[in-house]
Amino acid sequence: MARTPADLVGTRTGPSFEITFGDRSVPARPGQSVAAALWGAGILAWRTTRSGGRPRGAFCGIGQCYDCLATINGQPNRRACLVPAHPGDVVVTQEGHGHASLG
Repeated sequence: MARTPADLVGTRTGPSFEITFGDRSVPARPGQSVAAALWGAGILAWRTTRSGGRPRGAFCGIGQCYDCLATINGQPNRRACLVPAHPGDVVVTQEGHGHASLG
């Protein structure tokens, strides 16, 4: 019996939905990570480094490198490659350590 990639990763079928990145609507599918949805929309960077403000996005894709940190629904330092996208999620560019309001 042949299995599809969707079967192998256990994705759920269903209608697509939208998440928001900044002022942009981004399509997502059930079971897709926030990073995958952003990549699919051509968004390759969603944080900047603490020193130098260099852009970063997904690097390893398995939650080991922390390059994909994002502020998701107001919570900083979320690994976008591990966070499942949900309808209405709001993702904003994370600058530095994600706690700018703390000084």
